Amino acid sequence: MKNKVINKPGSLVKFRDRDWMVLPSDDPELLMIKPLGGSDEEITGVYIPLELDQEEVKPSSFRGPSVHELGDFETAKLLFDASRLSFRNASGPFRCFGKLSFRPRAYQIVPLVMVLKQEVVRLMIADDVGIGKTVEALIILKELLERGEIKRFAVICSPHLCDQWQSELKDKLDIESDIIRSSTAASLDRRLPDDQSIFHHLPYQVISIDYIKSDKRKGIFLNDCPELVIVDEAHTCALPEGSKSKSQQQRHSLLSDLSKEESRHLLLLTATPHSGKDLEFTSLLGLLKSEFRSLNFESIDQKDRRKIANHFIQRKRENIKRWLHEVTIFPERDAKEVGYNLSQSYRSFYLKVLDFARSISSVQDDESKQKKMIRSWAAISLIRGVMSSPRMAIEMLKRQHEKKDEMMDEVEVPSIEGTLFENLELVEDAFREELMDRSDLRKEQINLLYQQAERLCNLESDTKALTAINILKKWTNNGFYPIVFCKYIATARYIGELLKSRFPKSTDIQIVTSELPDERRKEIVQEMGNSSKRILVATDCLSEGINLQEYFTAVLHYDLPWNPNRIEQRDGRVDRFGQDAPEIKTYLLYGEDNPMDTFVLEVLIRKIRSIQKSIGVSIALGDETRSIMAQAADHILKGDLTQEQQLRLFADEKVTNELEIARRKGENLRSIFAHESVDPQEIQNNLIEVDEAIGDIDTVEHFVTQSVTHLGASINKDKQGYTFNPQNLPKHLRDYFGKGQSFKISFESPTPKGYKYIGRNHLFVEQLCQFMLSLAFDGHAEYNQVARMSEIQTEAVDIKTTLVTFRVRNVIKEVQSNKKVVAEEMYLWGYKGSLNQSEFLSYAEAKKLLQDARSSANLSIERQKGDLIREIDQFLKLRPKFIELATERAEHLVESHGRFKKLVGGKRYETVSPVLPPDVMGVYLLVPKPKVL
Repeated sequence: MKNKVINKPGSLVKFRDRDWMVLPSDDPELLMIKPLGGSDEEITGVYIPLELDQEEVKPSSFRGPSVHELGDFETAKLLFDASRLSFRNASGPFRCFGKLSFRPRAYQIVPLVMVLKQEVVRLMIADDVGIGKTVEALIILKELLERGEIKRFAVICSPHLCDQWQSELKDKLDIESDIIRSSTAASLDRRLPDDQSIFHHLPYQVISIDYIKSDKRKGIFLNDCPELVIVDEAHTCALPEGSKSKSQQQRHSLLSDLSKEESRHLLLLTATPHSGKDLEFTSLLGLLKSEFRSLNFESIDQKDRRKIANHFIQRKRENIKRWLHEVTIFPERDAKEVGYNLSQSYRSFYLKVLDFARSISSVQDDESKQKKMIRSWAAISLIRGVMSSPRMAIEMLKRQHEKKDEMMDEVEVPSIEGTLFENLELVEDAFREELMDRSDLRKEQINLLYQQAERLCNLESDTKALTAINILKKWTNNGFYPIVFCKYIATARYIGELLKSRFPKSTDIQIVTSELPDERRKEIVQEMGNSSKRILVATDCLSEGINLQEYFTAVLHYDLPWNPNRIEQRDGRVDRFGQDAPEIKTYLLYGEDNPMDTFVLEVLIRKIRSIQKSIGVSIALGDETRSIMAQAADHILKGDLTQEQQLRLFADEKVTNELEIARRKGENLRSIFAHESVDPQEIQNNLIEVDEAIGDIDTVEHFVTQSVTHLGASINKDKQGYTFNPQNLPKHLRDYFGKGQSFKISFESPTPKGYKYIGRNHLFVEQLCQFMLSLAFDGHAEYNQVARMSEIQTEAVDIKTTLVTFRVRNVIKEVQSNKKVVAEEMYLWGYKGSLNQSEFLSYAEAKKLLQDARSSANLSIERQKGDLIREIDQFLKLRPKFIELATERAEHLVESHGRFKKLVGGKRYETVSPVLPPDVMGVYLLVPKPKVL
């Protein structure tokens, strides 16, 4: 290499007749260069020992503007914005923002700030359903990649979430990841160059937890695990207290072993961190820091709260709807409880089932307390299934009638906590024991109930189904797209069939249960998105993890959940960040004359919701809830609960005590909210600077609409976005939209249905920036020049004013490492009057003139050239001023990083060195209108 200055990051070189910018390189023999104004995809490495004479890398300098690059002053804004939007390394302290395809909300930056306070990332994000935990995790992931703290990562999730994570990584970060699960492992293995594992070779992994939790694969994964692991739905990996769930034990064992490597970054995501069982919660916290396993939340002190606060964040939607005066758009929720009364025939059936259930729950005096409770649970489970639907009643009774051992394998078992009193194995055992003798009397009793249940499968007898159908008809007629959630597969099938018989064939009605494989569930949901009217009937296999806001806008809880968190999980499928409908519906069906429903509604839903509202955090019910439900079961099995009896039960000291325990646990969680210790104004200041440096949503919208118009394409504003006809664009830009004459596009996220999202990092925007820059510097015979120089006469000034746009490059080095990054920013400056008696403009003043000044008269090309030549002669004398300005920008960046140092606790600090001189992109003259005498 003939000139060592060429190795300096940020300097300019000439290579293959093109100007390039030198990037930092870890290898002194490898010169990393990027075309000036080019994209990251064009980054090239030049191996210095093999440099050829005919391809010598030489020092270069930036060519300033000339009068041959005159153009319309309006296009000066396009040059300024094209430069800003093409930057990928922002000058602010957050490294990742220039490479995100979305603009984060201010509240979504808080977890990132928490992470940057830590030497090793150990954080649990437990934000409410629908707030955006995935987005927050992606921001953290990208920041760590950009800072060079990680080179590889793995996302561990349930099998049905793998495709969703792969899609999110591609869409939001432009990262191509590989899914590793049973169906893909063999094909991935065949791609490997040696006998090392896929976990060793693949840098970006999305892994099914059920694939790697087994002892056979766990060891291989632990040996080759990436530096960062993100665990989605982390609550499914808690150590199950008193449970025989081998699957969950294996999941926890895997994460426990992962966390033992103290240098490994670990990010846990869950909307339900606390199942109501403290030991399960501390088993998750213990993954972040081993000492948290021994915490006692009944007596937690301020010191321990502060420790947890560094590793745990949990926020309700109410906390962030309007954070830092930034409105986060969530739909309005129309939530109602809709009651129905049993028909006379169903009421008669219920009373007979109740009598049968009492015989199941009848116990001998010498039976243990646990045995008595199990019998009660079995009886209540029977009643619950019968009251779900006549079809579920038939399923339950049929199994007994046919003497099948398995009683309730059709039940959807909630995957989230398993905290309520249902333990299906124990329930089945109770049934088997009770019906062991199969007496003729018992068989006859079951047979009569079975026959009666069959006669109830019609809307005259089943008022619950009739009520649901009436609600769904009203919703679909008003343009809503409902999901009907059922507890049981049999009930889901039953409701789906009824709906198909009562709705027009044009209404797309589908049934999704756990019987279907994950891929098929996803396909059904996506296919329904093409239907103008649609109703999805589903069990709780769709109540977690999957995002349905793009296709559905209403939720009907057909079976009343016995856990308020389950309601939130279901509602959160549609009521979440990204839902573009202004209103969503969430209705609960309950039997007004069903004592079980009315008790659950009053105690387990209304009361707990009231507590959650008062303390601002979700609470969960654990083993203590069993005693509450045992109380209810006892009353229900003894006879119908009157309103007075329900109130007495509600006021029962035992019930009150259990709810009070749950409330106190919730308040303990509330006390460790970490986000309250993060200074929101500092975050806001940094976001404002980043928006200005790289361009915000409005910048993207203005740039794209004006640029395509400049190129001859048609783009027109409509109610929700734009109608865009790209036919006159250059082919390489037109091809991004495929075949077709016009397209609906939007610059907003969430994006309206039927519109294509065009964000800052969309490939079309990136290539449009490059093309507009080429029109400024190289020209194109077919298109008008983008102005590097221009003169206008305007009412915006009262004295001759000169505007200058220039690009500043700064080399930022992290003190604790050798990693460097070249950050670019555009700056605006100017002066009024003659050079000797000039008044300098601030950035804000110069930007306002660039945006607002309008030409009031046509000036001849000859005049413009003459005035600008004279101005350039004067302007060249300002070189010292530009050096001063570039140095000021570097100092400002130091100040910005100084604030950042304070924000993240002084863990990191960067030095900033300006690359001089700055690149003058454009010079523009604004002259006042002649005064009329």
